[in-house]
Amino acid sequence: MSPTTHLDVATRKGLFLLQRAADGNWRIDGTAFLAESVTMVLRDGRDGLLYAALRHGHFGVKFQRSSDGGAHWEECATPLYPDKPEESDETTPWSLDQIWALEAGGVDQPGRLWAGTLPGGLFRSDDRGDSWHLVRSLWDRPERANWFGGGYDHPGIHSICVDPRDSDRVLVAVSCGGVWQTEDGGDNWRLTSEGMFAEYMPPERRHDPTIQDPHRVVRCAGDPDHLWASHHNGVFRSTDGGNSWSEVPNVAPSVFGFATAVAPNDPATAWFVPAVKDEHRIPVAGQVVVARTGDGGESFEVLRAGLPQEHGYDLVFRHALDVASDGEELVMGSTTGNLWSSQDRGESWQAISHHLPPIYAARFS
Repeated sequence: MSPTTHLDVATRKGLFLLQRAADGNWRIDGTAFLAESVTMVLRDGRDGLLYAALRHGHFGVKFQRSSDGGAHWEECATPLYPDKPEESDETTPWSLDQIWALEAGGVDQPGRLWAGTLPGGLFRSDDRGDSWHLVRSLWDRPERANWFGGGYDHPGIHSICVDPRDSDRVLVAVSCGGVWQTEDGGDNWRLTSEGMFAEYMPPERRHDPTIQDPHRVVRCAGDPDHLWASHHNGVFRSTDGGNSWSEVPNVAPSVFGFATAVAPNDPATAWFVPAVKDEHRIPVAGQVVVARTGDGGESFEVLRAGLPQEHGYDLVFRHALDVASDGEELVMGSTTGNLWSSQDRGESWQAISHHLPPIYAARFS
């Protein structure tokens, strides 16, 4: 059994906090912010603090922190964009719409948090969310003028990968804006989308690194030079720390999808949730399946035991698939409120709940 004891689920209508019961099954142990949209959750393994990002619509984005596992909450600072220069003619608003990614810094950086947002800004906090600073070194890059929205109207940063060997090495992915890396804690950035291609662009811009649409990028904790990426038109893999990417062409039943997970102790094992792309965005043939590779993408197994195989229209968002620290247990949540877990690397799935609101993120801790 996995040693993981907490499972945190952010949904369109609240945050659900689950604990493992004596029988090994997951039980909802608490809730927070019911009826509010919770776009991201993070339980910080360094100090045990629990964070939640809320999207209140008309009332804007709020950021909350709990020091007692979710029993009580306090409002923290919210990432704030500066005023747009009057002479600017860009159409991207300089105002926070959503916190789309939230990750802890390294173990040697107590208090550091990274937040990826819509409309494409990266923010850093060094005091557990009491204050935030826009990383201007990335925001002010001239290439940002080429970024544009994918499923949203404006670009957004949805993936943040901190290198466990060096906390100053951070990789972020932008939809649509490619993959960017810093090696000095955010002072300088370089674009590293080489090898990705975009079928949705004219041929002459197919390989333009500034307009690539990685849907989700994950890093193998035990072998950090290995990363996997779901892209709008394919799956890509990197074995050199994200400096270059190679297409993985044979993901069945579709190369399109959002959710991606890699085994923390085996860089060759990864999971994806395929779907029909563009205007459809539903499972292929109405069958919810998980695609798994155990050999670095050379071959894939289509796993379906315990998942809907008739009239199943669950879409799994970017952050709604996670793998526990043992590499055996997985959790997956869908847009129809289904939450499943697997104890055998995805071979079979068991329902935790069929009745949650649409799930944005599911994270073991």
